[in-house]
Amino acid sequence: MRAKKMRLVTVLAASLALALTGCGREGAPGGGEPQVQQDVAQNVQVEGSPTFDRMKQKGRVTIGVKEDQPGLGFRDPVTNQYSGFDIEIARLIAAQLGFDPNTQIDYKPIPSTSREQALSTGEVDYYVGTYTINDKRKEQVGFAGPYYMAGQDLLVRADNTDITGKESLKGKKVCSATGSTPIQKVKSEQLTEPQNIVEFQRYSECVQQLLDGQIDAVTTDDAILKGYAAQDPDKLKVVGKVFSEEPYGVGLSREDNALRAKVNDILEQAATSGEWKRVYDATLGKSGSTAEPPKVDRY
Repeated sequence: MRAKKMRLVTVLAASLALALTGCGREGAPGGGEPQVQQDVAQNVQVEGSPTFDRMKQKGRVTIGVKEDQPGLGFRDPVTNQYSGFDIEIARLIAAQLGFDPNTQIDYKPIPSTSREQALSTGEVDYYVGTYTINDKRKEQVGFAGPYYMAGQDLLVRADNTDITGKESLKGKKVCSATGSTPIQKVKSEQLTEPQNIVEFQRYSECVQQLLDGQIDAVTTDDAILKGYAAQDPDKLKVVGKVFSEEPYGVGLSREDNALRAKVNDILEQAATSGEWKRVYDATLGKSGSTAEPPKVDRY
C-alpha cells in the first residue's frame, strides 16, 4: 500500500510539472512569448574586432540581459528560458553574426549598476537590456543603435477613460519605482499632488497595486509598460504620448568600433527588411501599441 501511494505521488508530481512547463511555453504569467525563428548567417567576418574574435574562439556568445522585465527581458522560473523584445533583438544580432541563437548563446543577467564593468572586462560580449544611450555612458562603453526609442508613458487599467496623458493626472494616484527618473519628473512637473505619489522598489509592485485598484496609473519607460500590458491585455493598457526620450542601445566594448559598426549594419537591415517589426509584433506589440524602428545613430 505504501509503495502504491508513493507511485501515485510521483505521478501527480510529474503531471504538475508538465502542466507548469506547458503554461510557461504558452506565455502564461511567469512565462513568455515564443521565440522568433532566425536564419543564421554564414561565413561572417568582422575584421579588427577583438570581441568577435573571442566569440569565434569560444564558439558561443555571452549576452548581458535583464531577467525580470516581462515583454523585454524575462526568465521563466519554470523552464529557465528567456523571452521578450530585448531578448529577440539579442538573438537576431547573434544569428547575423553567425551564431545559432538556439544553441550558441549564454544569457547572463547583469544588474544595471554593473553593466559598464561587465562590458569593459569582457564578462559579456554585448548587452541588450533597456540600456539608454547617453554621453556619460559613452565615456565608458560603446553603443550600437538605438534599436528602440522609449519614452516615459502611463499604464492604466483597461477600462479607464479618465487618464489620457500626463495632463490628466491631477487628483490621480501615480506610482513608480523609488528614486527613479520617472517619479522625479512627476514631482518636478507637479503632474499630481504630493499625497497622490506612490513609490515602491519594483515596478511589479506598482502594477499589482494598479490591478488591485489602489492606484490609478504606473509611469516609467513605455517599453516596460508595454511589457506588462502585453502580459495582461484584457486588464491593462498604455495611454497617452511619451513625454521623454530614452534611446535603447546595444552596449559594447568602447574600443571595439568594428563590432559596433557591424551591429549597426544588422539593426539597419532588420529595420528595412521588416524583421524588426516581426520581432516587435511578437513581443511588445501584443500590448496593442504600435512602434517604428528608430534611425541608427553612427557616432
